[in-house]
Amino acid sequence: MTAENPAGPLGGHLDDDDFPAYTMGRAAEMLGTTQGFLRAIGEARLITPLRSAGGHRRYSRYQLRIAARARELVDQGTPVEAACRIVILEDQLEEAQRINAEYRRAAGPANPPSAA
Repeated sequence: MTAENPAGPLGGHLDDDDFPAYTMGRAAEMLGTTQGFLRAIGEARLITPLRSAGGHRRYSRYQLRIAARARELVDQGTPVEAACRIVILEDQLEEAQRINAEYRRAAGPANPPSAA
């Protein structure tokens, strides 16, 4: 769960005023793709649309970033299912590298200077 995706990576519910989220039509327009592509990556479990109080599908900026990366791979000839799996793994790797960097910063220098 991040500030960009308060409902977590698997989606959830939100009120229309909670944070910017885009309708399926607007999200597809922003990505330069079709609503069918958004449905396909949803079926591949890459992103699950958030639901507004009225039950409308909405997409967060985080989800649009993920969908845009999948779109790049599909445009290069990668099948949708494989593109979704690649994007998920890339996202997990990015998170692991961020956590590792934070851990290393908190641990301090590897070889502290000796007092002489």
